[in-house]
Amino acid sequence: MPERLDPRFDLSFSLNGAPVGMATTTATTLADLLRERRDGRGTRLACERAVCGACTVLVDDVPRASCSVFAFEVGGRNVRTVEGLSDGGDLSPVQAAFADNSAFQCGYCTAGMILLTEALLAREPDPDDATIRDWIGSNICRCTGYSLILEAVRDAARRKRETAS
Repeated sequence: MPERLDPRFDLSFSLNGAPVGMATTTATTLADLLRERRDGRGTRLACERAVCGACTVLVDDVPRASCSVFAFEVGGRNVRTVEGLSDGGDLSPVQAAFADNSAFQCGYCTAGMILLTEALLAREPDPDDATIRDWIGSNICRCTGYSLILEAVRDAARRKRETAS
């Protein structure tokens, strides 16, 4: 009788700067792993088709729809979620800008927007509005109309530049 293959495997990666090691299955998505096994409630699930952006995380500082990434794909990589952006309880400049500019209503898309903004500002510290719209266009917000989100991204860019000087 042929040996039955076990779909479970050991996975090691970095989550918000801390090493993680666990057993999981080949069918587990990163979103499910973060939400169910790592208490990552900021990673939201909505469309589960990589179109809405609610589940956005950063994998090696690149925004990824975690609903369409299998957990095994992050082996040996660095994953950042919205929970990993604050520093000892203090909000990151991007998180603070979103809060101070009321750039959310229901909050469902907010974590994804914040992570997209983090990735954008790492590449372009002073983006123009067209660039901001292009970046946040991959995250659907059904509540705000985006004007407060644009203000928050501009404010976050200013805060990050001031912190860097």
